[in-house]
Amino acid sequence: MDKRLKYQITLHVIIFIWGFTAILGKLIHADAFVLVWYRVLIAAVSLWLMLFILRRDRKITSKKDKWRTIGVGAIVALHWLTFYLSIKYSTASLTIICLATTTVHVAWLEPIVMKRKFLWSELIIGILIIGGIYLIAKEGTQEGLSIGLSLGLVAAVMAALFSVFNQKLVQSVSASKITLYEMFSATFVMTVFLFFTEKLNVESLNVSLNDILLLLFLGIVCTSVAFLVTVEIQKLLGAFTVTLSINMEPIYTLGLAAWILNEHQKLSPSFYYGASIIVLAVFGNAFIKRYQSKRLKKASQS
Repeated sequence: MDKRLKYQITLHVIIFIWGFTAILGKLIHADAFVLVWYRVLIAAVSLWLMLFILRRDRKITSKKDKWRTIGVGAIVALHWLTFYLSIKYSTASLTIICLATTTVHVAWLEPIVMKRKFLWSELIIGILIIGGIYLIAKEGTQEGLSIGLSLGLVAAVMAALFSVFNQKLVQSVSASKITLYEMFSATFVMTVFLFFTEKLNVESLNVSLNDILLLLFLGIVCTSVAFLVTVEIQKLLGAFTVTLSINMEPIYTLGLAAWILNEHQKLSPSFYYGASIIVLAVFGNAFIKRYQSKRLKKASQS
């Protein structure tokens, strides 16, 4: 099997798992701050244990890379906090739709951070994604959800930032170290937030057994394992392709939200038109990248 195709399949399995993260935001009754704190703490500890058992090196030797990774971890914390606050204020469906705007932000961020040529094709594909998302959301957006909408859009900007910065970091630091440092950094940031919001106490952190089980799934499977694999995949596919593929997540989430949460989002013709645009954009990007890769390879050989 072609290596790129293998990575694409693995990526979409991860994206399907991520489809549950917004759903869990509604199923877990804990406050958004507490939810994110548990998520990053469980992810950090579980990943450290996995690396310890596998006898993998866990230390970033370069001080520059270390502080950069810690900084990105703070962005990850802000992303998940705004993401789950958006869900608590609105719905899982609306929040995940907002997150799809990440692609547009990556299209202008990646050339700046990675110091590569700006590609108009990426911006056009990103705009097509927004068009698809608009068609999906057209009949599902309710009034009075402006706070949730705003927080969801901020979460998208944060997602674009850490996606692009991770692509830069993974060139000099292993994916496992990046993920480990970012999870501990995010835990520290969330602990500070809990302290200043007066939620760093036994009463606020006390959650039900059902919440604990869901948080363990969220922290281990949906975070530490999925995050680690995604950072590794970005080495070959790039931040834009990974982020573009993640736009399949709204489709999974909307279906799961209708089934599990009974968020009766009417699947009108607009939904199918929007979903088709997203799918075509995802696979269209894959073909464009493959064509560009082959062209560059031929040029280097000539």
